Amino acid sequence: MVASPDRNYMSPQEYLEWEERQEIKYEYIDGEVFAMTGGTLPHNDIALNLASALKSHLRGSGCRVNMADGKVGISEKGPFHYPDVVVSCDERDKQAIQFLQYPCLIVEVLSPSTEAYDRGTKFTRYRRIQTLQEYVLIDAEKISLDCFRINDKGIWELHPYEEGDEVNLTSVDFRFPISLVYEDVVFGETNRQGAENAEGREDC
Repeated sequence: MVASPDRNYMSPQEYLEWEERQEIKYEYIDGEVFAMTGGTLPHNDIALNLASALKSHLRGSGCRVNMADGKVGISEKGPFHYPDVVVSCDERDKQAIQFLQYPCLIVEVLSPSTEAYDRGTKFTRYRRIQTLQEYVLIDAEKISLDCFRINDKGIWELHPYEEGDEVNLTSVDFRFPISLVYEDVVFGETNRQGAENAEGREDC
């Protein structure tokens, strides 16, 4: 999803109380709130595929799996973000109501307008979460998944996966074919070609 700024400066507590009364979701960064806009159908399908698989894999483990409505706080005072998928296996998050604060896995589905932000500034913020072990970025326009994993020395390493690969998420002990993430996903180019073909038929 994409965030657009709404220039209202609030304290973290004011934001949490205010957002509960809003019809749409807002992220919170340095006193500012940012309205969350909708994503594409492939974006939603990818997030749903992975979240469903994680939910099934982690059933009975005590871990929580949330999708886009699951808010993550970098700290109790923010920033607050809405990842596409988030998993927390920490006891301190089991009773959380407003936001998770101790995730082990965060997933963002990329779009052209957010990719640089998700790889850069947002990842910098997420790295401040001490419990975070993996940060996954999934391309919504082609089969490609990047998993950033923190090693024993505290350094984040990139583990890229492409078509035909088996993905390994060590934070939740989950191996799966990358095709699982893209099940029933229709890429944008296919949509455009379909529209062009339809226009061509109308002209005949």
